[in-house]
Amino acid sequence: MERAEKRELVSTLNEVFQETNVVVVAHYAGLTVAELTALRGKARTVGVSVKVAKNRLVKLALQGTESAHIADLFTGPTLVAYSDDPVAAPKVVADFAKTNDKLVILGGAMGTTNLDPNGVKALATLPSLDELRGKLIGLIQAPATKVATVISAPASQLARVFGAYAKKDEAA
Repeated sequence: MERAEKRELVSTLNEVFQETNVVVVAHYAGLTVAELTALRGKARTVGVSVKVAKNRLVKLALQGTESAHIADLFTGPTLVAYSDDPVAAPKVVADFAKTNDKLVILGGAMGTTNLDPNGVKALATLPSLDELRGKLIGLIQAPATKVATVISAPASQLARVFGAYAKKDEAA
């Protein structure tokens, strides 16, 4: 990799660390190319990016960002997963780590908050933003549905009463 490419990578990663909500760091020693490709594919479907870069370059990119405190995690073969959704990246990495022992979660950052491996796994158990939005919309719509049911019930009961009287008069 030439110097210009390295500078570009460092500036790109610096922008990523400044803009993303959550960063997860993991060791990937022993993963095959196919397994790493599978991880990237799963991550891409939910809006998570997975990068493998030289630790020295990542440490340079971390300087001046809120996530600078995680620079100590970058030793050995590490990968970085990040996303705008604070739950998506931890969820993808934690789910993949459950099925593959070679991926070891080292920790991460959520803004200025330092996350240990248990913190990353705790974030992974939370519902995603899309799930929370769905629940919120369901809660908002539920009262409207109940109100419509309650309002329509007396009208239908009146219609049944009038229908019964009409049938009674016809029979007589």
